[in-house]
Amino acid sequence: MATVKISLSFVSLSPSSSSSTQSKLSPSFIPNAAPSPAKLRFNGKCLRAKPMVHRASRSGGITCSATSSPMTLPSALLFDCDGVLVDTEKDGHRISFNDTFKERELDVTWDVELYGELLKIGGGKERMTAYFNKVGWPEKAPKDEAERKEFIAGLHKQKTELFMVLIEKKLLPLRPGVAKLVDQALTNGVKVAVCSTSNEKAVSAIVSCLLGPERAEKIKIFAGDVVLKKKPDPAIYNLAAETLGVDPSKCVVVEDSAIGLAAAKAAGMTCIVTKSGYTADEDFENADAVFDCIGDPPEERFDLAFCGSLLQKQFVS
Repeated sequence: MATVKISLSFVSLSPSSSSSTQSKLSPSFIPNAAPSPAKLRFNGKCLRAKPMVHRASRSGGITCSATSSPMTLPSALLFDCDGVLVDTEKDGHRISFNDTFKERELDVTWDVELYGELLKIGGGKERMTAYFNKVGWPEKAPKDEAERKEFIAGLHKQKTELFMVLIEKKLLPLRPGVAKLVDQALTNGVKVAVCSTSNEKAVSAIVSCLLGPERAEKIKIFAGDVVLKKKPDPAIYNLAAETLGVDPSKCVVVEDSAIGLAAAKAAGMTCIVTKSGYTADEDFENADAVFDCIGDPPEERFDLAFCGSLLQKQFVS
């Protein structure tokens, strides 16, 4: 069987012979919806849908077909939060940080470019600490290290409260395809969790307000300081697999950043990247598949059947 590399900009097929083919794809066809045999229904009945195989067509594009074997389902589908469920960073978290700095009269502003650099540091408290350590602490900040930790914790608490107001007002929408993929997983008995470095209250607000309480009660959340080390450390994904009682090799993670990808792969999990506003140019060479989003029909990029097919090693990085 051919091994397939999928990314947002190209697909390369490497058959057992020495020849190989590369074909360019348009962003709206990467890959598009699978044919009906690979689709899942949501009427309460689970289908034995078949995994997708993407092959080169005569025209040089990519077509989807189903294999004859029963579909393999992930044991768990694990989502990052910020940038995956919602594109929150630029117009959500960044704004909330700046509003907090303004209310505290700290004379600090994180512009779009600077915040993009700060996102390389996992966790809001860690992000602020690293920034102040580099540029200098505000005059109003305490000098003692222990007191500074309390100062940062207070800033982060205030920032989280401001951010939750944005979420509760539904000013930031779910990314395309998120609700669809969650429903497919829940309908077919696949465990769903959100694994994030963000504050647990903020993540819970996103899940409850934007996915709805009925879905939220079925989704496990691992967030904030639930682990000592944050992404790119795999601790949060290791904790999720242990708590859910699943084999890491049977988990599929949806991430949007290089540090999230590193965490997922270090935990021994399959990882699909859906690029977000701040991460479009990051290196995702180790990802199992890379897309611009999950997508809803007719612009669907992938579904649960595709996730299962990755576990069958039909697609390799």
